[in-house]
Amino acid sequence: MFSCFSCVLAFSCSEGEFLDMQSQQCQKCAAGTYSLGTSVAFDEWDILPTGFITHGTTTSEGNAFINCSNSTWTPKGDYVASNTDECTATLSYAVSLKTPGALSFEYFYPDNSVYFEFFVQNDQCQATDSDSRWMRISETNWSHYEIKLSTGNNVLYWRTTTFSLLGSAVKPVLLRNIQVSGVAYTSECFHCKPGTHSSTAGSARCAPCPADTYSNKGATVCHDCESDSYAVPGSGSCKPRPACTENDYFYTHTPCDSEGKTWLMYKWIEPKICSETVEGAVKLPASGEKQTCPPCNPGFFVTNSSACEPCSNDSYSDGKVCEKCPVGTEPVLGFEYKWWTAMPSNMESSVLHQEFSNSNRRTAWEVAGEYIYTTSGVQDTDYLTLTLNVPGYRAQATGKDNEMSKLSRITFVFETLCTADCKFYFLVGYNKWNNYLVEQWKGRNSKQSYSYLIQSNNTVSFTWTFQRTEEFSMDRNFSTDAAKIYSIHVTNVIGGVASECRRCAVTPDKTGSSCVPCPPGHYMVNATGACESCPPNTYIKPSQPVGEAACVQCGPNTKRNRDYTACLSDCTFRVQSGGEAVQTYDFSLLSNVTGFTGSPRFTNRGLRYFHHFNLNLCGRESRVPASCVDNVTESGKEVKGYVCQSTVVPSDIRSQSMVSSQPFVIGDTLIGVTTETTLGGISSPSWMFPSASLQLPDVIFYYKSSDTTQACKQGRSAAVRLRCNPTANIKDLITLPSKCSEGTCDGCTFHFLWESQHACPLCTTDHYREIVSACIQGIQRTTYVWQQPLQCYGGQSLPPQKVSACVTMDFWLKLGVSIGLIAALLLISLSCYFWKKTRKLQYKYSRLMMSSEGKECELPTADSCAIMEGEDAEDDLMDLTHKSFFTKIKSFSRERTSDGFDSVPLKSSYQHHQEDEEEEED
Repeated sequence: MFSCFSCVLAFSCSEGEFLDMQSQQCQKCAAGTYSLGTSVAFDEWDILPTGFITHGTTTSEGNAFINCSNSTWTPKGDYVASNTDECTATLSYAVSLKTPGALSFEYFYPDNSVYFEFFVQNDQCQATDSDSRWMRISETNWSHYEIKLSTGNNVLYWRTTTFSLLGSAVKPVLLRNIQVSGVAYTSECFHCKPGTHSSTAGSARCAPCPADTYSNKGATVCHDCESDSYAVPGSGSCKPRPACTENDYFYTHTPCDSEGKTWLMYKWIEPKICSETVEGAVKLPASGEKQTCPPCNPGFFVTNSSACEPCSNDSYSDGKVCEKCPVGTEPVLGFEYKWWTAMPSNMESSVLHQEFSNSNRRTAWEVAGEYIYTTSGVQDTDYLTLTLNVPGYRAQATGKDNEMSKLSRITFVFETLCTADCKFYFLVGYNKWNNYLVEQWKGRNSKQSYSYLIQSNNTVSFTWTFQRTEEFSMDRNFSTDAAKIYSIHVTNVIGGVASECRRCAVTPDKTGSSCVPCPPGHYMVNATGACESCPPNTYIKPSQPVGEAACVQCGPNTKRNRDYTACLSDCTFRVQSGGEAVQTYDFSLLSNVTGFTGSPRFTNRGLRYFHHFNLNLCGRESRVPASCVDNVTESGKEVKGYVCQSTVVPSDIRSQSMVSSQPFVIGDTLIGVTTETTLGGISSPSWMFPSASLQLPDVIFYYKSSDTTQACKQGRSAAVRLRCNPTANIKDLITLPSKCSEGTCDGCTFHFLWESQHACPLCTTDHYREIVSACIQGIQRTTYVWQQPLQCYGGQSLPPQKVSACVTMDFWLKLGVSIGLIAALLLISLSCYFWKKTRKLQYKYSRLMMSSEGKECELPTADSCAIMEGEDAEDDLMDLTHKSFFTKIKSFSRERTSDGFDSVPLKSSYQHHQEDEEEEED
């Protein structure tokens, strides 16, 4: 439709003018036409305008065999839409500027499953503005974007890549009203498109026709439709009015009047397009009878005019009368809505049309006494949104080392009544630019409650969005499908009201409190206001600050922090199994935040992604928690805790760092550290991580998160097993269960195995033994070696080798032989001595026998058994001179009698006498 000419002439015409090539003068455009002067604009997208190029490509992480040639940007009349499959679609436009200019466009970016970027390159393909290339999410309204352009060639790029984990339908990115300024001139004026007009000459743009009017191309005025036809704003023709049906009106309750009464009222859906005079049309029902108004919402009271006003900051109410909080208590501030007679002042509703008709209807939700519900939209594809704005949250006393800051919690009860594929979304707004999708429900859902934990003061709004169907039709086929919200409760809100009072806060922070809290580690006794000390090693449970039940016992091998707000681990652990010695573990080298990524996963179209985990195992007050962020959108959502997860996509999707999205906390509270497989309702079965060695038990850290979801109503939890592996270093071998590749089998409890040498017990003297060498040249060495297999690390090191003096075996052998010889000689000497003494006694005995003169059995009385004085020792010698020494010994040995005495032949006196006579005869 548009053409941009470049020339070397320095002509520059203003808006509403064009360059007359013959006169070389700028002239005003006629009525019914317009001109942007030095700018070009693209607001009609029946076809792709001249100069625009679009193409689809396959990402390197996707399936290379998928054909993405048809995954392009598609003109849709008033806008151009991106692709919705897992391909990369690029829309580009090249323009040459003669003067510095600007680019502006409007976009609708509702789905964070699509990565949407815009950037500009010069003729050297160099990016000129990479800092602002990522587009903000725009859930309910068109967003406006503007950027400066430099003189020369500029190539504009709009690029999207869809990334759908669950294979659900994705909302495309939409563009419209693209305008570029800084071109040299335009040589013609352009006719106003149908549905617009310009009534005066020199118009820079055409104005849309109001409702129930229409215009043709190049119109100077808009024409009224006939009474039996209608037209939405910006229409090029009128349509006949259909007959009114029950789907064209809705019901609501009027505000309470001065008598405290309300009644049911029916209203036509605006803008009204149906006709009540057509055959078969229905009439608007009459209003119902007056009813007594329900009470005001908690924290409000009824005024004399039957209106509801909030109680003062130190009061509370059940919706009727305000009462002062008792001494020693404080109001529990928040917003609680459960009666719906009027839309609260901090809530608003709106309608967003998927096909973006120019309807000015704003009301999407209506009050109905006990609930608030969605009314019929202009189309079944409309997004019906309800937004609750909050000014902020009161500071919570959590302690700098406490688990995640629990600022507030929102709880709502809802129901969806659908016959089609309706969807109900819950979003939180972190700033005025961005909403983050928290949860969604499809189809019919029975009445149920949902709770969301608010962790950041940046959460400034909550949005509920209902869409009846994604199938576009101008007819209202599912207008009876509706979403109902029965109650909404937000806690700890600045400027909120109270439905009850509680005892003073048990934490030391006095911010916003009207009473003095108990000291740290103390709880308030019910009904007395007195402060009592909690038992040892307990912390204060913030959700129940009154009574001894507020004191929660710390889990095994954990200790409370200084502020009595959490239980922590100092990264040490001691265990004794059986009758063995106590083993001590030191996990301090594993306490730093550690990140690891699971195995790659693929979407239905082959796009690769990963689940990335960050883990902060343990630590005292100064520990740095693990954090996971969302860098896809401008919200920059960040969650912190002991264990968290995010979904990451390789960097070539966005040409920069790794894309991280959908972060959530798995564990923000440490339950305990033990070797048991079950603790606090969390189970870590041994079969998930089979161990080849049964000598050392695994040490298990148990964590829990209070952040609940639709699937995990008790919150998520995690069990981190530490297994001794002396061959692994700090970051090695963090694995997920082989049977649950995403780390969880039920989506709520996550399991991890961390094998490391620092998961082994500290070494002690029981882990090594000594080896003593032989004595070599008077030196003996003692060496210490580890017991095998080694199952310890750090702690006590091996003692150095010891060297000591020793005596060799040769010396001891010689000494032994010498002592043996001496002993043998001594023994022989003693034997000879006692033998000689025995002979002497035998001789004396024989003498006594001789002196008895042969009388048997009679011995003379011995005067003495010893040698008398004067006796010659030689007389005691026996007559053995003619025998050798060895013969004597032999005879001595043979003549032993049976009674044990030796028989020695002795010479009698008679024999001696005979011998003497023989000598004399001779």
